[in-house]
Amino acid sequence: MAIEKTENIWHNGKMIPWDSATLHVMSHVVNYGSSVFEGIRCYALPSGPAIFRAQEHMQRLLDSAKIYRIDLEYTREQLISAMTDLVAANKSWPCYIRPIVLRGYGQAGVNPFGSPTEVYIANFPWGKYMGHDSDEGVAACVSSWTRLAPNTMPAMAKAGANYMNSQLIKMEAIVNGYEEGIALDTGGFVSEASGANLFLVRNGKLMTAPLGNSVLPGITRDSILTLAREAAIPVVEQAIPREMLYIADEVFFAGTAAEITPIFSVDKMNVADGKKGPVTVSLQKAFYGIVRGEVKDRFGWLTPVPVAVDAKQPVGV
Repeated sequence: MAIEKTENIWHNGKMIPWDSATLHVMSHVVNYGSSVFEGIRCYALPSGPAIFRAQEHMQRLLDSAKIYRIDLEYTREQLISAMTDLVAANKSWPCYIRPIVLRGYGQAGVNPFGSPTEVYIANFPWGKYMGHDSDEGVAACVSSWTRLAPNTMPAMAKAGANYMNSQLIKMEAIVNGYEEGIALDTGGFVSEASGANLFLVRNGKLMTAPLGNSVLPGITRDSILTLAREAAIPVVEQAIPREMLYIADEVFFAGTAAEITPIFSVDKMNVADGKKGPVTVSLQKAFYGIVRGEVKDRFGWLTPVPVAVDAKQPVGV
């Protein structure tokens, strides 16, 4: 899906025109993949735009930067304020927000310490990542590409370089006729998709892989676990054998881009009857109820974007 550009991008504390957000080809990030980033959704509520779990997303950005020894001069609160300012300035919501911290132009070799830190935040309209609506399930396959091994690259950091692995998973799935691939970890247990966590339901229990299986600590993943526990759905975080995907009662992806996307088949085998199951339906209803403003935000997940009264009509998708 092509990016529909907006007017402004936030860069190191200032708003700059979209087309001015450029990098030198010899920037460290271009040569060595030295970046960390986030993907965040801003929803259009009846009361105005609101960013979903801004605090948690920006904390994960800071955590990712720390893991990669990237020093940031901005606090979590300053970055959240920058996001709300950007959405308001661009007058575009619902939207996807992309904060990115990268090492810029200044160091020629692998050693990154001589390269300056650049911080950008962009936002742009973006609809569904997989499928067309919440009732449409996707076809997935188990990828031949394994997720990052422990002590090679940190799976808990949302780093640009990690997503070369994700690209291989995604491209293989697409060229073989699937919407998404499911990767196993180095031990052969289910890990996650190219850009989403994975859940399955078996005998009434909601299961997902623990972080030790090379899993990104997803913000939507955490939201699903919270909603499930509130609904008294038994939750189990455990190593999941590949074959469990084939005999599960329900399987779905969860992520900022994917939101909650049902999986109707894995490796051309239907998940149960190949339709959306009751646990998936229940969790979708609870999740979308909050982000659409249909029910009270009882967890404090939404950060309102202050906008003028006459600017509350959403623009974009």
